[in-house]
Amino acid sequence: MKQTLLGTILFTVLLQAGNIGLNLNSDDVEVEGTLDISSTIGYGSDTAYFIRGSLLRSGNDNLLKAAFGASNTLPDAPGLSFSFGIEGVFAKHYVAMPLFGEASFRLPLDAPIPATTLTAQLSYAPSVLSFVDAEQYLEYRFEADMEMLSHVHLYGGYRTIDTDYQHYDHTFNDSWYGGLRIGF
Repeated sequence: MKQTLLGTILFTVLLQAGNIGLNLNSDDVEVEGTLDISSTIGYGSDTAYFIRGSLLRSGNDNLLKAAFGASNTLPDAPGLSFSFGIEGVFAKHYVAMPLFGEASFRLPLDAPIPATTLTAQLSYAPSVLSFVDAEQYLEYRFEADMEMLSHVHLYGGYRTIDTDYQHYDHTFNDSWYGGLRIGF
């Protein structure tokens, strides 16, 4: 019942999303979407607020994530932006609320080279933010993204997701991936 409700919420976010993406490799598939709340409600500020959701299917396991965060570009460093926020992570007998940080740098390339962005993300939940059978959560990602057409991005990266349970450690995912993201 809980996963059905969370899946419905994720599907709703994806329908309203400012961008949706699909990434995969030979073992995994992940569907993701981000909704820019600031532009949706007409909030005028340098800081952009967003909701992000994803569903990662790896083997017979599912990992559902929902996040709320804020992002801003540094005025003295064109192309460099930071995002911070909190996520909800849900798996079988596993719930965690990690804090996350993300840094993105848009490379200063001249045309005809497509816009290219490098991103690093870290999410961590210690035991105090881990519930049910969860002991802690750690995820990190490195990604390169290239805008091949207007609002159409090809991307690839590497992710490690470590879901430590109270009685054993489980590396949920540790792999390279590639995908396509479309913005609206």
